[in-house]
Amino acid sequence: MAKDDDSFFREVNEELRSDQLTYAWKRYGRVVIGVAVLIVVGTAGWRGYEYWDNNNSSASGDRFIAALDLAQQNKNDEALKALEAIEKDGTGSYPLLAKMRAASVQAAKGDAAAAAKAFGDVGNDTSAPAAIRDLAKLRAAWLLIDTGTYEQVSAEVQAMAVPANTLANSAREALGLSAYKAGKLTEAKQWFKQIAEDATAPRNVANRAQIMLDNIAASGKAP
Repeated sequence: MAKDDDSFFREVNEELRSDQLTYAWKRYGRVVIGVAVLIVVGTAGWRGYEYWDNNNSSASGDRFIAALDLAQQNKNDEALKALEAIEKDGTGSYPLLAKMRAASVQAAKGDAAAAAKAFGDVGNDTSAPAAIRDLAKLRAAWLLIDTGTYEQVSAEVQAMAVPANTLANSAREALGLSAYKAGKLTEAKQWFKQIAEDATAPRNVANRAQIMLDNIAASGKAP
């Protein structure tokens, strides 16, 4: 008897579950279908976007390489035109790379002021990675040694001339050379001394710093 009761209750439960499922499908079936369609469409859309993005990135890469080839052939005006086009409509990291390379091409053309400004613009672009910004500021500073003032060089790289920064000694050297050129020998001595006393400074940079310190000492114009 107990077994019959168990069998009866199982059948009732199955019927109830079946009725509930039928009711739920009648009430929510369209919603379920709609969600399923959205999932399928969304997945297809994402795959489509990935395909589009990859193709565009590949196209931008090809254009960037072609611009580099023009620059290597000293076709600077054509290279600049190609790089400026990538800056406007390139995808991924290529607009930023194009801007950096365009600044180098301007420097190669002898337009150091324009190149320094272009590098400075990248250095101030908060959307660019910090390492790229620092490198751009350093490039700007080195160009400004000849074309700008000590204050301009300092504005670009003084914040980098600290022990924690991997470009510290390059920044110090730019500051020291700019100060020396401006006749600010006390400041120049300070920067070159920091390089000479830094055990992590590359040997060639440290050697140049020591030469400058010897020149400053020989001048007798800095305490």
